[in-house]
Amino acid sequence: MSAADAVTDSLQSLRDRFVGVREGRPADYIPQLALADPDAFGLALVSMDGHRYVAGEAEVPFTLQSVSKPFVYALALSLLGLDEVSRWVGAEPSGEAFNAISLEPGTGRPANAMVNAGAIVTTALIPDTPDDPAFDRILRCLGCFAGRELDVDEEVFSSESVTGDRNRALAYLIRSTGTMPVDPVLAVDRYFRQCAIRVTAVDLATMAATLAYGGVNPVTRERVVSAEVAARVLAVMATCGMYDGSGDWLLRVGLPAKSGVSGGLIAVGPARFGVATYSPPLDATGGSVRGHAALEAMSDRYGLHLMLNPALPGSTVTLVTTADDLPSAPSAGHERVLHEQVGVVVAQGSIDFTAAERVLYALDESGPGGGSVVLDLHDVTSVDSVARAMLHTGLARLVGDGRRAAVVDPNDLLGPADLVRERTGQDLPRYATREGAVEGCAQALAGED
Repeated sequence: MSAADAVTDSLQSLRDRFVGVREGRPADYIPQLALADPDAFGLALVSMDGHRYVAGEAEVPFTLQSVSKPFVYALALSLLGLDEVSRWVGAEPSGEAFNAISLEPGTGRPANAMVNAGAIVTTALIPDTPDDPAFDRILRCLGCFAGRELDVDEEVFSSESVTGDRNRALAYLIRSTGTMPVDPVLAVDRYFRQCAIRVTAVDLATMAATLAYGGVNPVTRERVVSAEVAARVLAVMATCGMYDGSGDWLLRVGLPAKSGVSGGLIAVGPARFGVATYSPPLDATGGSVRGHAALEAMSDRYGLHLMLNPALPGSTVTLVTTADDLPSAPSAGHERVLHEQVGVVVAQGSIDFTAAERVLYALDESGPGGGSVVLDLHDVTSVDSVARAMLHTGLARLVGDGRRAAVVDPNDLLGPADLVRERTGQDLPRYATREGAVEGCAQALAGED
């Protein structure tokens, strides 16, 4: 158990809160999707540092369905550029359901790449050559977003093919306007296969985090698409990703998002995190009931709305080391050995949910197990209530695992001593300076020798 498990606790608390919701039902117009376990509910979050947190059925495989759309749109933009893609597919909210006939008057362009009509055209735009077939490009690209090789659920693909007449009708209608670049039968078959790619909630959180990190997968550190492409995809997700509920979603949740009828749902906190949920029962718009509720509650509780100012990645934790590497450390002898057992984490700036996750992870990484750790908040300007509770929980976990903890907190950012005692279960030693905290921890370790 570690300090950063406070993030896992947050996901678990969301799962506990909404797992009992019984509204909605799994998609049944694709027979294979109707077989999904309606009680399954998983959540996953991936940070910009590549840290992964999960709760519930986050490793259960399911098919991408419409959650594939933003990532194939990213591939099309990468290969063809915005101007060429925009000749074929618009970027305006349709205000209609995912399978509506949303075609621009006069041109016949689908409204955007998130509705089925636009997604079918976007998939058809992917270059197809004998040496590099279009679907191979798609599967490879989505695997890079997920950070691993993905495969197709052939049973779901067959089920979609048998029941996909409306999508075929859409493709033929688009072709009749002159805005379908390939044969409609081929385009829809490729689209069905794309929707049947198999993932988990952890995969989806990683894919979302790659968009959040400007096109770089934070787990593999591989650049998948350019920062410009990632930004454009997020813009369309924000305005169109939740179909006819996109406006209300952006107002209340404030994060670019995309839903899928298999029960997957992703949301992106730019420069912060990617988060995903999996729960098959759907609402009237085709989105996961539990997933929608959980992400709305998460955004509200942790202040994640896009219009709020996030902490910049990498700006929070300025030092993670052990005390023997500090300029004030003894050069030799028993005292230096003691200093080697004292971890030091230095933070700065304003601490919110995202910044607190970085601090908690750094606490886990600092110093040897069983030693002491100093959290230096001298240069921190503020800690919001959510981050304060997370830090309390994380420090309590460190103590529970047998490590001493001390803080440099001259401005009482963690709250009054009695509150800290209540939250962490101990009288947390506080010091005015980093040097004083290190010496206090070293002396405490010496008392055990």
